[in-house]
Amino acid sequence: MKKSFKKSPWSWIPTLYFAEGIPYVAVMSVSGMLYKRLGVSNADITLYTTLLMWPWVLKFFWSPFVDLFKTKRWWIVTMQLFVGIGLAGVAFMIPMPFFFQATLAFFWCLAFSSATHDIAADGFYMLALNQSDQSLYVGIRSTFYRIATVTGSGLLVILAGFLESSTGLNPVEFTVTTSSNAVTTTQLPSFSDSNAATNSDFVVTAEMLAMKPGWISSDSAKKIINAATDANIANGFVQKETVKTKTPSWWTQRVSTPFGNWISKNFGQKKAKILTRQGEEGNVGIVGIRLSHQPAEGKNIVLNTAFKDGDKNFLLLKGDRLVFSSTNWNKMAYMVVRVDPKLTGQSSATFKGLSGNIPLAWSIAFFVLAGLFVAVSIYHRWVLAKPVSDKPVGDAKSGKAILREFLKTFETFFKKKGVWVGIFFLLTYRMTEAMLVRIVPLFFLDNREVGGIGLTTSAVGLTYGTVGVIALLCGGILGGFMASKRGLKFWLWPMALCIALPPIPYVFLSLFQPESYLLINIAVAIEQFCYGFGFTAYMLYMIYLADGEHKTAHYAMCTVFMALSMLLPGLFAGWLQEHLGYEHYFIFAAFCMILCFIAVSLLKIDPKFGVKKKENVTT
Repeated sequence: MKKSFKKSPWSWIPTLYFAEGIPYVAVMSVSGMLYKRLGVSNADITLYTTLLMWPWVLKFFWSPFVDLFKTKRWWIVTMQLFVGIGLAGVAFMIPMPFFFQATLAFFWCLAFSSATHDIAADGFYMLALNQSDQSLYVGIRSTFYRIATVTGSGLLVILAGFLESSTGLNPVEFTVTTSSNAVTTTQLPSFSDSNAATNSDFVVTAEMLAMKPGWISSDSAKKIINAATDANIANGFVQKETVKTKTPSWWTQRVSTPFGNWISKNFGQKKAKILTRQGEEGNVGIVGIRLSHQPAEGKNIVLNTAFKDGDKNFLLLKGDRLVFSSTNWNKMAYMVVRVDPKLTGQSSATFKGLSGNIPLAWSIAFFVLAGLFVAVSIYHRWVLAKPVSDKPVGDAKSGKAILREFLKTFETFFKKKGVWVGIFFLLTYRMTEAMLVRIVPLFFLDNREVGGIGLTTSAVGLTYGTVGVIALLCGGILGGFMASKRGLKFWLWPMALCIALPPIPYVFLSLFQPESYLLINIAVAIEQFCYGFGFTAYMLYMIYLADGEHKTAHYAMCTVFMALSMLLPGLFAGWLQEHLGYEHYFIFAAFCMILCFIAVSLLKIDPKFGVKKKENVTT
C-alpha cells in the first residue's frame, strides 16, 4: 500500500500567514503611499483608503459561504490567485489618466479577496492541525503575519523608490543641520545667496541648511510655513487643498464636553503641570529649488522629496511633492523642514528628491507583487495538506438549502454554550492593552511639562522598532510553546495576568518621569512581551469558541469582536487622557484589568483543550 507523504506544518503555516498579511498591508498602507506619490490630496487618500477596511470588518456576513461551498483549501488557492490578478490590475491601471478610480476598484476587489482568504486560512488552520499543534503554532502564525506587514510596507516601497531613482532627471539632495549660531528668518530664500548650488537638472538655494535647534513662537512658524505654501500654490507647484470647518455636534456640545469637564474636575490630576511651551513649537527652515532648463510643452516633471538618511528628528513639512512645468520651471519652489524641539545637540539629516517615472516604478513594483502571489498560489496548491474534514458543510444544492444553512451558521453561533460569556471575554480581555496602544507613543513624545517623557521621534521609533518587536515576537512564540504543553485552561490565568499588567510600568513612568532611556525600553519590553504571551490565550480561545460544524464562519465572527475590542476603547482613549492627565489615565487603565479577570473567571474551558497528546505509532 502506497504511503502518503505527511507535510510538515512548517512547510505551509509561515507562507500561508505571510500571504495573509501582504494584501492587507498593500490595501491599507501601501495604497496611501502610492496615491501620495501620484499627487492625490490627503483628504481623498484618508477618506477612500479608510473605506477599504470595511471588507475585513464585515467579512463575517459572507463567511458562511466559505463553509457551504468548496473546501477551505480551494478557497485559499483561488483567493491567492485572485489577489495576484487584483495586484496586476492595480499595476495596469496606475499609468492611466483615470488611475484613481480604476485602482480603487481593484483595491476593493483585493480587499474582498483578502478578507475571504483570511476566513479560509483560519478555517484551514483549525482543520489541518490537532488541538495541540494549534496551540504550538499559534505564535508562529501571528509572527509571520507581523513580518508580512513590515515587509509589505518596507520592501515594496523600497523597490518602488529604487525604480523611481533609476528613471527621470538626476536626483537632488540637500542636508539640514542644527547650529546654535544659525539665525531664524521669516524671509523666503533667493538665488542671490552665495551658497546656491546646482546639478545638471535642479538648482537649490542651499546644499547645507543650518537651523537653530529648540523652540520658536507658533506665530513665527506659521508665518514661514504660510509664506512658502502660498508661493507654491500661486506658482502652480502644488494644488490648494480645501478644508471644511465643522461646527460642534450635538453630542460634543451636550454630552462629551460637559461630561469631560466633570471628569477633569473630580478625577483629573490636581497638581496640573504648567505648559511652559504654550504658543511655541519646533524651529522651521526653508530650502528653495527650481529647474535649470525648460521641460517640453505639456510635460510635467514631478519632484518627490523624502528623508534619505541621518537624524529622523528632522521632518519635511511642506514641498514633498512639487510639479514643474514649462510655465513655472524658472520660478522658485519651496520646501519647509522642521526640527524636533527636543533635539538640543548638533545633528543633521539628508533629504533626496527624485523625479523619475513614478507610475512606471509603482506599476513594476505591483507587477512583482502580483507574480509573487501567483507563485504562492501554485506553491500552496502543491504543499497544503488535504484534511478529510475539509469539505463543504450542509446541503448546498438548492436555494432554500443555501439560505437555511446560511441562517443556521449565525443561529448556531449565538446558541453555543457560554457564547455570551465568550463575547464578553473577547471584548474585555485586551482592555488594558487597548487603553495603552494609542496613548503610550503620545506619552513618550509629549513634553515633561505636560506629564510626558519628552523623547524625540527617532528615539520612540527605535524603541518600538527594535526592543518592542523583539519582545513581542518572543512573547508570542513562548506563549504558543507553553500552551501546547499544558493546554489553554492551565495557562489562561497566567496569560491573563500578563496581558493585564502592562499599565503598571507606565504608572511608574508617569509618576517619576525618569530620564533613563534604559527604564523606558524596559517598560516597552514588558508591555510587548506580556501582550505577545497573553494574546496566545486570546487566539486559542477563539479557536475553542469557534469549534464545531461551522468553525470557519464562527471564527470569522470571533474576529469581529476581536477588532471591536481594540476599536471601541480607542474611540475615547485620547479624550479620556486629556481630562485625566497621563498619571491618572494609566492608573485608570490599570484598574481595567478587573474586567479582564471577571471575564476569565466566568469562562469554562475543557482542561484537555490544546494539550499535546501522545500519538500511537503503528507499523
